[in-house]
Amino acid sequence: MRSTVIYFLVIFGFFFSCSQSDRPKTKVEAEDLHSLMQKVTDVTVHDIFSPPVASRVYVYSAISCYEVLALQDSTYSSLAGQINGLNPIPKPKNEKVNLRISALYANYLMSKKLIFSEEKMEEWLQEWKAELEERGLTDAEWDASLDYAKSVHQHILAWAGEDNYKETRTMSKHPLSDKQQHWEPTPPAYMAAIEPHWNEIRTFVLDSANQFVPQPPYDYSMEEGSPFYQQVMEVYNVVKNDLNEEKKAIASFWDCNPYVMNVTGHVMFATKKITPGGHWMGIAKIASILDGADLMKSSHAYTKTSIALADGFIACWDEKYRSNLIRPETVINRKIDNDWTPTLQTPPFPEYTSGHSVISTAAANALTDVYGDNFNFVDSTEVKFGLPSRAYSSFMEASQEAAISRLYGGIHYRRAIDEGIWQGQKIGDLIRSSIEFKKNNTVAKK
Repeated sequence: MRSTVIYFLVIFGFFFSCSQSDRPKTKVEAEDLHSLMQKVTDVTVHDIFSPPVASRVYVYSAISCYEVLALQDSTYSSLAGQINGLNPIPKPKNEKVNLRISALYANYLMSKKLIFSEEKMEEWLQEWKAELEERGLTDAEWDASLDYAKSVHQHILAWAGEDNYKETRTMSKHPLSDKQQHWEPTPPAYMAAIEPHWNEIRTFVLDSANQFVPQPPYDYSMEEGSPFYQQVMEVYNVVKNDLNEEKKAIASFWDCNPYVMNVTGHVMFATKKITPGGHWMGIAKIASILDGADLMKSSHAYTKTSIALADGFIACWDEKYRSNLIRPETVINRKIDNDWTPTLQTPPFPEYTSGHSVISTAAANALTDVYGDNFNFVDSTEVKFGLPSRAYSSFMEASQEAAISRLYGGIHYRRAIDEGIWQGQKIGDLIRSSIEFKKNNTVAKK
């Protein structure tokens, strides 16, 4: 009798151990990644990150996720060796690792490391884990997946630590100039210029911050008929005489200025808004959902978009502090009309080139490469900020509207917009031609 009991216990233990090892991994879907990326955007808005710094949060987080997911999908390539300074991530050694859980957790760890409000990221993690438990998550799978994700995080964190960001935190502020063509702080807060050393951040695909230097701005001259005078007067007249409701709506929709200050009596307070990069990461989410993209393809979209944004800001900021051009508001108030105000509040950095024109064009190219041209979508990114949705027939159409919005907003000259589009197109083309995401794509290797 005793031997019979032992026999059944052995057989039961054998089948139990087999069922544990053969147990399917807990499902992790694209919706999980969308919720995480939305949380990252929400926290960057809450923490009032500048547009360049927010782009850094997105790109390292997105790459952390993508690199893990690419391990289990033979149709996708690692970015190691394709983008500057990135070496292959470590491989998992535990068979219990769920690479999809590890990918999102690596993204979570990097996001949490790069923002301030860590507790808000922790809220997302607890909610996500509860959802996974409802799908059958076991402690062994969770623990193994997290252990592996932590090793990936340390790898990506070490790489990020070499991008010169820490060093730029202690560099000098942007010096003010007494030359009439140079940038000056603008009302109402008269903030110092942000991130004057962003061109010293390591690029991702660009060989340097100045790989694509635009044509210089027009020479400063307020003589009637000069190119500079003409573009100043265009901004002045567009805002004063040519703004219909549609143009005002376009300007507001693409404002994306996290530094908007409100003045009531002697009190000044900020209005929290999404950054330009956050807006385009929101479009990546919308497009992924409309396409029905799975987790891998969605990660591809977020990652390619974030690289375009990151390099776009580095290249644009390189030009901003080289040309150091005065904003329309300052010139118009001083030389033309002291009572004139722009439609949008002027952001705190030099004018040339237009950042939104650069990064929107680069991001639109990235998304077109993933989801195709003539991709119809309704952009609801700004709804939570009190603005109605807008519809577009392609990503490039949206980027063109984002660019011209800066003229309607009264914060950029047309040349900054045109040359910004040129910069963004060059960056988008380079990313398309030099990075292989899908293995069946033929690209020119760096």
